[in-house]
Amino acid sequence: MRFRALDGGPLDAAAYGGLLGMVGEVTPLVQALPPDAALADVRGAFRYFGRDAAGLAAVIRVRALALYGVDCVIGAAGNPMLARMAARAATPGRTLVVPDEPAAVREFLAPRPAVALDGIGPKAARALASYGLDSVGRISGVPLATLQRILGVRAGREAYERAHGIDRTPVVPGAAERSLGAERTFGLDELDPAEQRRALLSLTEELGLRLRARGEVCRSLSLTVRCADRTSLTRDRVLREPTAHSAALTATAYGIHAALGLQRARVRALALRAEGLVPAERAAHQLSLDPEDDRARRIEAVADRLRARFGPAAVTRGTLAA
Repeated sequence: MRFRALDGGPLDAAAYGGLLGMVGEVTPLVQALPPDAALADVRGAFRYFGRDAAGLAAVIRVRALALYGVDCVIGAAGNPMLARMAARAATPGRTLVVPDEPAAVREFLAPRPAVALDGIGPKAARALASYGLDSVGRISGVPLATLQRILGVRAGREAYERAHGIDRTPVVPGAAERSLGAERTFGLDELDPAEQRRALLSLTEELGLRLRARGEVCRSLSLTVRCADRTSLTRDRVLREPTAHSAALTATAYGIHAALGLQRARVRALALRAEGLVPAERAAHQLSLDPEDDRARRIEAVADRLRARFGPAAVTRGTLAA
């Protein structure tokens, strides 16, 4: 579920904490997804409340509106990935339910683009598209071995399972995960996608530098676009692997932005949040055979040392300096 203030503005920390507590009165299995979302496992609450998932979603929506003046966009499904996808497809004030039946899951997933699946970023989507696999329905019709030849053993298996609606990720209850955020507000409402991407590049450079300085990596990125009419759009994406590498963060942010299809939207501000922070030493990094990637990481490490010695403006990308 994603919470939306009625005036289109961001939720403050107190309201968000209160909303998490309110959902916790329905089920103790609530995972915070700051700054404005949560994942809840409500299966154990069906018998207690005498309601199904859609009924419990209605209870949560009414309580959020009555107690906090906040609307909800809710997706309900048999696992976290499908629930998140349903929430993205749901309209404000509605609950989109994906029945926990194979035929219903196939029907829901089939028309979605490849990048809608967790773990498939722009690079993997381009590789799949080069073989004509540009939708989840087409990916699900391909044998596992074929996907592994295209994407690699691990990534191919993940894509195969996700395309068939399989997500083994549990709902992890607890307080809000630690996160880092940054925001860029435009002087005038911005219509130019190139300028919006330039702002995203600035945000990912900032977040990457802050993460590396703290010795942490993030598991996912959340992008919030605030428009001139006070509406806001928020989308998140799970990274292929936890990282603080600015290039990986930038590619993911660009992918989220492109998937929004803003076209001529008048954008007032962009906010990016790195979520699911963990110490870098606890995260595994898949070795790459790409010399350009290794070179970029070495340059990044040198730039970080220069910034630490001479200040954050000592080294910057030419695109941002122009």
